[in-house]
Amino acid sequence: MHVTSEQRLDGDVLEREFTLGEIPGILWTPQSASASAPAPLILISPPPLGLRTMYPRLSARARYYAAEYGFAAATIELPGSGERPRWPALEQARADLRRVMEAGEPLTDEIVDALVLPVVDRAVPEWRAALDALLALPEVGGPVGYEGGLISIGIRLAAVEPRIAAAGLFAGSFVPRAIVEEARRVTVPLQVLLQWDDEGNNRQAALDLFDAFGSREKTLHANMGGHAGVPQFETDAGARFFARHLKQ
Repeated sequence: MHVTSEQRLDGDVLEREFTLGEIPGILWTPQSASASAPAPLILISPPPLGLRTMYPRLSARARYYAAEYGFAAATIELPGSGERPRWPALEQARADLRRVMEAGEPLTDEIVDALVLPVVDRAVPEWRAALDALLALPEVGGPVGYEGGLISIGIRLAAVEPRIAAAGLFAGSFVPRAIVEEARRVTVPLQVLLQWDDEGNNRQAALDLFDAFGSREKTLHANMGGHAGVPQFETDAGARFFARHLKQ
């Protein structure tokens, strides 16, 4: 993990940009974090729009977690996104998705699998490597939470990574059948956010996925509105969820 820049933000939050091999990332830590009192960590996975595009939203969320709850937060660039190398197969899968949706044709399992599974297969080991590097810092510690991004990445990571203690997931991306089966192995506490009128999400499929999770503690927050209409109060609801499970 190589730190490429750092700056102090409002609220005395330290922001450090870093690279992990070819993968760019950002770490935010509160002033209170130290070797004697390491901050619990939340991994904030971005949507596949690039860290630079999503920076204002990611930074605002991380600063809120640091200022109000004393959490550290970190994010990394997804494969084939932002400043990372182009991924022709992924670009073709996205083009196939756009073509089918614009034509009003049925969305096949083959298209969903090609769009999602290769990203999950590559991204989850990268998140685990980033977690190794982040937890090696003396001022960052467990337990660890995960939130946001492609829900399929969160499902796989929560199923295979024992250091994830709780996850906040956004029901707003296409989920392959194989990932739904993996959801049955997820047992950590979950809070799932569903926008009831999300034009790009199959509501019934989202409800079926929620039912499939194996967690004994799982909560579904459903709000009226489309994909971009998440109420502001859900930010605090998510923070309180993590506070219950990451504060020891």
